[in-house]
Amino acid sequence: MPKSDYRATLAKRRADVSAMFDRVAQRYDLMNDAMTLGQVRRWRRLVVDAIDPQPGQRILDLAAGTGTSTRPLTDAGALAVPVDLSLGMLKVGKQRHPDLPFLAGDGLALPFADGVFDAATISYGLRNVEHTEAALAELRRVTRPGGRLVIAEFSTPVAAPLRVGYQQLVLRALPELARVASSNPSAYQYLIESIQAWPDQRGLAALMQRAGWSQVSWRNLFGGVVALHRAVA
Repeated sequence: MPKSDYRATLAKRRADVSAMFDRVAQRYDLMNDAMTLGQVRRWRRLVVDAIDPQPGQRILDLAAGTGTSTRPLTDAGALAVPVDLSLGMLKVGKQRHPDLPFLAGDGLALPFADGVFDAATISYGLRNVEHTEAALAELRRVTRPGGRLVIAEFSTPVAAPLRVGYQQLVLRALPELARVASSNPSAYQYLIESIQAWPDQRGLAALMQRAGWSQVSWRNLFGGVVALHRAVA
C-alpha cells in the first residue's frame, strides 16, 4: 500500500474511533460499571494507588474520557491533565468536572514538550490507538527521566478455566448487555473485538520496553482479566 493511502486509512480509523466514542459518551461510565459488575471502580482505585499522586506533581491522563480517572488525581493535589481524542467525551467530562483542564489530543502526537510530566497513565484506551508502540514512545517522550507510567488494560486471564469462560461466555454476553443498556451497541462489539486482539501481559511488557521504558512489571487483577502495567522512564 502506498504511504499516502496507508496514512489515509489510519486517519479514517482514528476518525471512526473518535466518532464512536462521541456517540457513547453520555452513558460510557454507566456501561463500564454494568459490564464489569462494578469492578471497574476497584480497578480505578488500584490505578491511583500505583500512580501515587502527590501535591504539585504533573500527571498526564491519556484517553481520560469523561475525567472519571482524572478526578482522584486532582483531588490528591496533583496537576492532572485529562487528554482524549473524542470531543464528545471531553464535552461530557467538562459538564461533569468543570474545573478539570480537558484537552483534545492524539496519543500519537501529544501537544506537550519533552519531559514535562512526572507521571503518565492510560486506562482502557491504549487498545484504541493505531500504533501501540508509537503511542508508548510518545508517552515516554513527554515523561521526565525517572517518571512513571501506569497502564490499566483488559488482558488475558492466566488460568485456563477462567480464560475459556471469559472468552466464551463473558465476552459473548457483553453485546447483549450493550443492546439493552447502550445507545450505540455496535461500539461495544468493536471494544470486545479489540480486547480479543490485544497482546497478553508479557506481550505488552515487551512493547513497553521497546518503546524505551524500563523496570516494566505488571499485576494481574481479577485473574488477569485486567492487567496493571508499570514502568519507569
